[in-house]
Amino acid sequence: MENKKARKVLRHAGLPVILFTLWLVKGQEMEPIRLILWGTLLSFVYFASLSDLREQRIPNRLVGAMLGAWILLIVPQLFFQTELAFALVLNGLLGGLTGGMLFLLVYLISRRGLGGGDVKLMTISGLYLGLNGILPSILYGSILLEVVAVILILMKKIGRKDAIPLVPFLFVGMVLTLLVQ
Repeated sequence: MENKKARKVLRHAGLPVILFTLWLVKGQEMEPIRLILWGTLLSFVYFASLSDLREQRIPNRLVGAMLGAWILLIVPQLFFQTELAFALVLNGLLGGLTGGMLFLLVYLISRRGLGGGDVKLMTISGLYLGLNGILPSILYGSILLEVVAVILILMKKIGRKDAIPLVPFLFVGMVLTLLVQ
């Protein structure tokens, strides 16, 4: 029983480390609302990654909560920092549209090799990342996925047709994007 608890604690210990690193690297050079948005995004996608690893699905409640949190964070900014909030909304809508349409296209072309939860997750992630952040996140995550997949295939751990959860790789892509942006 204690071993299970220890694994659960260790599984969730990575998120505070990542958020603290983000704050150390970016905290002094950006608006607090952006830092809060990024931390919120990483928190949600971290838990989506765990769900994707365990169940190979992204719960709709999680995606809905992501959207609700984005709205709750942005709306007050419209009253206090109107110009910044409008820029965040416009950039977020463009990012959401770009990420959503790109993943929807892959979903349709791959004959559902990509899940609908991935499409919804990246649409809402685009709201947080904006147009400048969504494409590098997808690129970094996809490259990392391909490298890991090739290694696993060469080691004969998986076959060419086996599914690999995508969200953990997208999470790493988002972290890299946010740290270098």
